[in-house]
Amino acid sequence: MKLLDRLEEWLIAILMGGATLLIFVAVIHRYAACCAPIEVVQDLFLKIDLSWAQELCIYMFVWMAKFGAAYGVRTGIHVGVDVLINQLPPRWRKAYVLVGLILGAVFTGIIASFGAYFTWGMAHTDQTSPDLQVAWAFARMGGLPKHDVAHVEGVDLSASPALHPVEGTTGVRP
Repeated sequence: MKLLDRLEEWLIAILMGGATLLIFVAVIHRYAACCAPIEVVQDLFLKIDLSWAQELCIYMFVWMAKFGAAYGVRTGIHVGVDVLINQLPPRWRKAYVLVGLILGAVFTGIIASFGAYFTWGMAHTDQTSPDLQVAWAFARMGGLPKHDVAHVEGVDLSASPALHPVEGTTGVRP
């Protein structure tokens, strides 16, 4: 059991450190590829493709959270609200804690099985994650998606009265 405990701690540390390092490298890469004052350095960084870094970090953080939650429950450092439970007689307290732990394990199993089912189904399709889709489009065409913050889906502004009257008018309709 000690070996599994240490393995869990090492996995959490490696995932956390790896994700932090990868994001750091990706940020430095973006800065150097866009704003490096030396043109040769900028060209060199533009040739390096790190479009996958954000996607990998998302997966690393998901796994780190799973291992971290298990570690927190096992070591007793997981956040819990036990004010009411501590007021119960010892026999009832034990029953409630056991039920809570069993339900937590059942919930984790359900989420894991749904996640595995979803992942297995996605692996056998042509669908890719949004980050990979944007990275592919950027590599081919060089543009990123834009969103007009003033646009509201389903609202036709040509049929609406002016919300902000033109300067010099009262804003009152004739």
